[in-house]
Formats: sequence, structure tokens, C-alpha cells
Amino acid sequence: MTNTKINFCGVEFKNPIVTASGTFGFGMEYNEFVSIEEYGGFGAKGLTRVPREGNKPPRIAETPSGILNSVGLQNPGVEHFAKHIMPILAEYDTNVIANMSGNTIEEYCEMAEILSDTDVAIIEMNISCPNVKHGGLAFGTDPKVVNELTSAVKKHSKKPLVVKLSPNVTSITEIAKAAETGGADGLSLINTLMGMKIDIHTRRPILANNTGGLSGPAVKPVAVRMIHEVHEAVKLPLIGMGGVMSGEDVIEFMLAGASLVALGTGLFVKPDLILPVKQEIKEYMERYNIEDINSIIGTAVMN
Repeated sequence: MTNTKINFCGVEFKNPIVTASGTFGFGMEYNEFVSIEEYGGFGAKGLTRVPREGNKPPRIAETPSGILNSVGLQNPGVEHFAKHIMPILAEYDTNVIANMSGNTIEEYCEMAEILSDTDVAIIEMNISCPNVKHGGLAFGTDPKVVNELTSAVKKHSKKPLVVKLSPNVTSITEIAKAAETGGADGLSLINTLMGMKIDIHTRRPILANNTGGLSGPAVKPVAVRMIHEVHEAVKLPLIGMGGVMSGEDVIEFMLAGASLVALGTGLFVKPDLILPVKQEIKEYMERYNIEDINSIIGTAVMN
């Protein structure tokens, strides 16, 4: 018998597979293809303090080995989620990771309080959002601001707080350390890389918002490198994501230092991706006589 259970921030996951926020809706959409109970947990669509319609279309563009998205956090708002969506999700045997985005520290704190009174297992804080009180620069690009934000929100969160890191920074380890000293319980990375696609005939960007976040297999090497660097720099457990398309990809992220690994863009290609991924992990463990999946976390040997 092999063990695939992972204890992450004091929460038990029956397997290390979760989903990346923004790629899985609120679970019910994919539940029509494969039961959400197949996952150890899933990241729900990003929430904001009030409902948002998102950006105008086009807001998705396919690229070689990935996609660009500029959806703009379309969502029904945190209060609607807490009252109408989470009670339904709580009936399923899986952990819900609620993702939240804000434009001020106060918004983040308010959302943490609201989500803390629900059955979500973990609160994931997206810090790639513009800080409207400080010129619109993303919260996640300044270590001092990350520390201040994390410290403030931690005081309002009754659930484990995981900070989602942006790769669009000079040093992701400095940001990770700032979140750790601010009191984060865990980290998730990476969020999307900023990109652009231009229509050569109209000479205009494909996306209405001009730029968007790049995800998919193209970003995986960057994500694996950053997971390794952050695992070496902090003592917090990590959720790894970025271009995961197979069980082998999951194993690679775990060897780099991730405890949980998220499926994202791959679900758009193959909605039932979780099934072959779990099978491939099982086969890998059997091939190398691995009894406990935890034993491989962070064990990649550097040259």
C-alpha cells in the first residue's frame, strides 16, 4: 500500500493534486466530467469584495504551448460565495481553497473575515493585484508591502493563509521571505507571467486589455525553478503550479519542493486530466518502491 496523503498547513489532503484558481470555476462545472472528490482539494475562482463583471472580450488568446488570459477576476463577490456556493461545496469530500484578490489591505482583511466563517479549508491570497492606495503597483512586487499585507490579513484569518506569489518580480525569494515573516502559513506559486500577442494584420493586441497572464506548458521550467529557489529559501509548505500536464510533471514539482501541485491550463485541454495524472503517480511510486509520497518532497539533487 502506498500513501498519497499530504498534511498541508494542518489540513489533510487525500492526494497532492489540487487545481489552480481561475481554471476550475467553483467546481460544479468540472463535476460534470469527473467528481471533484477525485482531488485532494481545489482552488476556487478568485473572489473580490464586491461582484465583478471582468474585462471586455477578447480576453483569452491561445499561444504556442499555452494561453494568455485577461479575464479580469469576473466573479459574484465573496459574500455570494459564502452564502450560496460554499454550502454546496461543503457537501463534497474534498478541501476547498478560497482565493481572494483586493485593491486595499482593508479589502483583503474583510474578505479573510468573511471566508473564515465558512467551511473553506484554506484561504489563498492573490497578491498580484494593484494597490490602489499606492499608485496601482501590484502588492506582490514589494517585499515591504507583502510583509505588511500578510501581517494584517493574518490577524483576520481563522483559516490557514497561503500567499500566492507573482513571478513578475526581480527576486521571488525576497517576496517569499517577506510573506513568511509576515505570518503566512504557506505559499503558492507561480501565478501567470505577463505576456502579449499582436495581430499582425490589424497591428493591434489580440486581448482587449492589451496584455494578459501567460499559463500552460511554456511556463513550467520557470515555475519549477522558482519552486526550487523558494523551497531553499523558506520553511513554509508550497503549492506548485505552472504548466502541469501529467503525473510526471506533478512528481517534478514535488521533487523541486512542492507539497501540493495544481492543475490549471491542462484542464482546458483535458477536463478529466486528474484521472491519468493520479494513475501516473501511482505507477511512479510502484516503479521506485516509494511507500509515502511525502518522502520525495524537495529531494531533487542539484549538480
